[in-house]
Amino acid sequence: MKLPHRRQFLHLAAGAAALPAVSRIARAQAYPTQPVRIIVPFALGGASDITARRIGKWLSERLGQQFVTENRPGTGSNIGTEMVVNAPPDGYTLLLVGGYNAINATLYEKLNHNFIRDIAPVASVTRGSLVMVVNSSVPAKSVPEFIDYAKANPRKLNMASAGTGTVSHIAGELFKMMAGVDMVHVPYHGGGPALPDLIAGQVQVMFATTISSIEYIRAGGLRALALTTATRSDELLPGISTVGEFLPGYEASVWYGIGAPRTTPVEVIDKLNKEINAGLADPKLQARLSDVGGTVLAGSPADFGKFIADETEKWGKVIKSAGIKPE
Repeated sequence: MKLPHRRQFLHLAAGAAALPAVSRIARAQAYPTQPVRIIVPFALGGASDITARRIGKWLSERLGQQFVTENRPGTGSNIGTEMVVNAPPDGYTLLLVGGYNAINATLYEKLNHNFIRDIAPVASVTRGSLVMVVNSSVPAKSVPEFIDYAKANPRKLNMASAGTGTVSHIAGELFKMMAGVDMVHVPYHGGGPALPDLIAGQVQVMFATTISSIEYIRAGGLRALALTTATRSDELLPGISTVGEFLPGYEASVWYGIGAPRTTPVEVIDKLNKEINAGLADPKLQARLSDVGGTVLAGSPADFGKFIADETEKWGKVIKSAGIKPE
C-alpha cells in the first residue's frame, strides 16, 4: 500500500482533528432542536420564577424552541440545583442561578455538589436591591439613627427574615457585623408571612425585597431607611439613601442568572449568552424584568463566573463569622 506523502498526511491529520470542532460548531448552530428546561429551585410565583419565565419567553421567540420553566423547590434551592448538576450537559437543562447558590455553598456543609465546580455560568440576568424597612414605632428616620437606637437597646430589636440562610437574613447579618449592633433574628417561611408581623410591630426591622415591600412603603405601613445596593434607585424609591453611604463597603443584592451542567459545550453556552444579552438590551424585556425589582446585569460567561465566585466568598465569610447553620 502506498503511504501518503508527508504533506498529504499532515493535511489529512489536521482535517481529522478539525472534525470534532466542526461537529461541535454545527451542533451549536442547530441548537436547540428540542424544548429546553429552565429549572427554578423555588415554588411557582416568586421573583425567581417570574424572572425565569420572562427570559424563557424571550429565548423561545429567538431560538424557535420552547424554553419551559420547571419549578423544583426544596432544601433552600439544593434539590433543583442538583437536578441540573446531574443532567446531561447538552444545553437542554438549565438552572436559574441566584444568590441562594452562593450562600448555600458555605451554609450547607455536606452538599452532593460543588456549585462553582459543577455549574457552568452562562449569563447574568438581573440584580436588584433589598430595602431596610422598619415598623413605624421605631423612632429612627435614617441608618445612623437606627444604629444609635439599636446600640442603646441591645437585643431588644427583632430582625425578621424570609428564613435562615436567605438573602434577607444574610444581608441583615452583614449589617449587624458592620454596624456593631446586636439584634434577635426571627426567621419566617418566606418574606410574605414576615411583612404583616413587621407592620403589626411583632418584629421591628427587615431587609426585604423591594417587590414585596414597596406597596407597604408607599402606603405608609413601613418606613424605608435605605437600599442595600451600592447605588440609589430614584426611579424605585426616590430620595432613599443606600446603607453603604453610612457603612462604607456594605452591599447586598438579589441577583439571577442562567447556569448549565459544567461540561456543556462552550459553543452552546456562548449562543445562549449572546441571545440572553440581546434580550437584556431590549427595552421591552428590560421593563418586564424591572417589574420584579431587577435591573439588567449583562456580561460574558466569564464575567458571570467571577461575579459568582466573589459573591460566594463574600457571603461565606459572613456565614462563618455569624455561625449560621441551616434550619
